[in-house]
Amino acid sequence: MPRPAKVVEIPKPDTSLVRRARRMDRILAETYPDARAELDFTNPFECLVVTVISAQTTDRRVNAASPALFAAYPTPEAMAAAPREHMEQLLGPLGFFRQKTDSLLKLSQALVDDFHGEVPARLDDLVKLPGVGRKTANVVLGNAFDKPGITVDTHFGRLARRFGWTEETDPVKVEHAVGALFPKRDWTMLSHHLIWHGRRRCHAKKPACGACPIAKLCPSFGAGPTDPIEAEKLVTTQGPA
Repeated sequence: MPRPAKVVEIPKPDTSLVRRARRMDRILAETYPDARAELDFTNPFECLVVTVISAQTTDRRVNAASPALFAAYPTPEAMAAAPREHMEQLLGPLGFFRQKTDSLLKLSQALVDDFHGEVPARLDDLVKLPGVGRKTANVVLGNAFDKPGITVDTHFGRLARRFGWTEETDPVKVEHAVGALFPKRDWTMLSHHLIWHGRRRCHAKKPACGACPIAKLCPSFGAGPTDPIEAEKLVTTQGPA
């Protein structure tokens, strides 16, 4: 008999925390009006593939490698039948190319066998696919299907804790705790705002606190340089990282 799914119990958040969190997100939305997914794709299958192969590499490298990959194998059917050696060659610049080739071959075959070659648009179905966890599933839901999803990557989790939105370290618990602070319609853009802020200002080792638009609302202000001139030197404007 299958075990019941684990239920994540999240207490009702404090009203003042909800107000502060939503105000912070509004400011981040104004700061990053162009925030979006920084992986390039044109359809749900491409979104799923580039998200899977983005592990342990940069979005920039994935965006450089993916056009040749999709030119050769544009559909799940084509990718499932791809010669392993050629796939490994195409994925070579990304690192861990053997594991990523194996993941894509299994993923594509599962799409063909279980979903008639279509990417499912439900979280429960997406996480059944080989190599697809909640983070990847939420990226696909939010960006390929316009369905609300919170993407808890390393940036999102770090910022959520720095902001005092949660003390959780488990990604699923972070997702549920932060999700309770915002209406579902905001989840996808919230993810983009935090990821962009984490890449550009709120760095892991040396956040640019003195150049942060939400400094007055952040309980971790002072974790990095607070002098505006020094902090501004830490701000990056690059795209995919």
